[in-house]
Amino acid sequence: MKILIVGDVVGSPGRDAVKALVPILRTQRKIDFVIVNCENIAGGAGVTPRTADDLLTTPGIDMLTSGQHIWRYREIGPYMDAQPRLLKPANYPKGTPGFGAYVYTAKNGVKVGVLNLLGRVFMGVDALDDPFRVGMEEIEKLKKETPIVVVDMHAEATSEKIVTGWFLDGHVSAVVGTHTHIQTADERILPKGTAYLTDLGMTGPYDSVIGREIEPVLEKFLTGMPSRFDVAKGNVKLCGAIVEVDESTGKAVKIERVQESFGG
Repeated sequence: MKILIVGDVVGSPGRDAVKALVPILRTQRKIDFVIVNCENIAGGAGVTPRTADDLLTTPGIDMLTSGQHIWRYREIGPYMDAQPRLLKPANYPKGTPGFGAYVYTAKNGVKVGVLNLLGRVFMGVDALDDPFRVGMEEIEKLKKETPIVVVDMHAEATSEKIVTGWFLDGHVSAVVGTHTHIQTADERILPKGTAYLTDLGMTGPYDSVIGREIEPVLEKFLTGMPSRFDVAKGNVKLCGAIVEVDESTGKAVKIERVQESFGG
C-alpha cells in the first residue's frame, strides 16, 4: 500500500494547498492513506477545532498529527478528547487531552497504526515523558492490530530524529521527522525495513523564513527588536513523502520525497 505523509501545514496558504493537492495526489499516485501534520494550521501556530475540521472534511485526508503547538488554543483540548483523527504527541504526560496513537482503516481496508512523538532536545517543552520508552510501549499496542505503523517524530534536533529511526528500525514501517519546516534529502530504507526521512518539510509559502514573512524576521536578526511574524503567501508548496509498505509484513519497500507547487 502507499501512504502519503504531509509535512507541517502552515496557516491558510498551507491549508489551501493541502486541500487542493491531496485529492489530486491520491488519484494520480494511487495513495491508500494520507497523514497530515497540522500543528501550524491556525494562523501559523496551533490548531483550532474549526481549522482541524477544515482539513478532516477534505476528501482524501485520513488523519492529522501535531507537535508542541497543539495546546496554543484552549478549546482544542475537549475537541481532541472526542476526535481520534487528530493526534497529540504520545509522550505528553498522562492526563493531557486526546490520543497519542491510534489504528485507522485505509480506503483499501488495511489497518494503519499512527504514532505521534515529540522530541526533548531544544524544544522548550517541560514535563515530557521519554519518547523512546513511550514510543515502544505504544508501538506494541498498535502492532496487536496491524503490522503497519507510521511514526511522526516532531523534533528540532536532527540527531534525535535520526536516532529514533535507528531505535525503531524493524519495529515500524516508517519514521518521518517534522517541525523544522525544511525538507531533507536523506530518505532511505533502514536495514531492518523501516523507511526514514529526517524532515518532511513544510506545506506552505516557500518564499519565506520557515513560513513567515522575510523582512520582519530579518529585522529581528539585525536589531534584536521584537517583530510580528506574519505568515507569508508566496510560492506555496506541499512537501512530504510517499512510503510504499508491504501489507503482510509492515516493512517499507520504497520511500520517495514529494514537493508539489500550488497556485501561480
